[in-house]
Amino acid sequence: MGCACGTRKGETVSGCKNNGACGTGGCNKMNVFDWLSNMDMPIQDKFPVVEVRFKNGRKDFYRNTDKLALTTGDAIIVESTTGHHLGHVSLQGELVRLQMQKKKVANDDEIKKIYRLATQKDSEKHEEAKKRDLPTLYRTREIIRQLNLSMKLSDVEYQADNTKATFFYSAEDRVDFRELIKILAAEFKVRVEMRQISLRQEAGRLGGIGVCGRELCCSTWLSDFKNVATSAARYQNLSLNPSKLSGQCGRLKCCLNYELETYMEALKDIPEVEAPLLTEQGEARLQKTDIFRRIMWFGYKEENTWHPINITRVNEILALNKAGKKPATLQANEIEAKSAGY
Repeated sequence: MGCACGTRKGETVSGCKNNGACGTGGCNKMNVFDWLSNMDMPIQDKFPVVEVRFKNGRKDFYRNTDKLALTTGDAIIVESTTGHHLGHVSLQGELVRLQMQKKKVANDDEIKKIYRLATQKDSEKHEEAKKRDLPTLYRTREIIRQLNLSMKLSDVEYQADNTKATFFYSAEDRVDFRELIKILAAEFKVRVEMRQISLRQEAGRLGGIGVCGRELCCSTWLSDFKNVATSAARYQNLSLNPSKLSGQCGRLKCCLNYELETYMEALKDIPEVEAPLLTEQGEARLQKTDIFRRIMWFGYKEENTWHPINITRVNEILALNKAGKKPATLQANEIEAKSAGY
């Protein structure tokens, strides 16, 4: 999705400078809304660390030692291990402090610094470096096939000063890529860094559209991946069909966890029916449960009709069965049936 809230100068989007609140949601990946931007904060005590976004939504923290006047979306030059890199400001102020606490990043001397705002020359050099990404990706995949390595290369990111290239890959087992690094360093004349990522992170970098019709959560806002178990689908009465429960990464969909706590809370009042309910008409087996309407549907073995019973009535029948008694029907007890003339 392209940006519709800024004006274009050549091929560059000028941006809306709206603290990450893009009107279309398409300015960049992993957008963040600064909900503290309109609040008066003490300028002299402004948190000196800034969150910076790089290619495909990758983010890191950098210290604004020179107290530069930065705006969300500004292109800046930051310190790196082998030189400098170009990134864009994604978040400032107290929210950065909260993000660092959440990700357990210490505010110490390990945080690299921001050099300056990027100039036109820096941006042009960065664009030239980005043009090397795809050719390098295709050539490296050929080399991997020739070396018969069990790994999948998903992305390549050149540093803005063209001195280093990071190769993102996924693999099932440990990979010995020492020979690969030697070949890549000799062919591309850069320092090579191999970085292994999970299948969920790989899907986030590549992006795509989910079955819901929206962009993938992992490529737009989700950065912390939690464990997803098949029990999450069972609690929500979903069909245990791997093709429907799996995302584009081949793993269980992250969205299975979104409403899980709500279902777990609602299930506390739902009785567990492990055996058929015994009535004078026969055994009634549980067919399905409407968790939020608190209705359980039962059907007799000889019938094709399902009977909706609220959980209060189900608990009553369970108590009768436990005492060795059987109600006349699912809806009425034996005494009620006789008084009604059944």
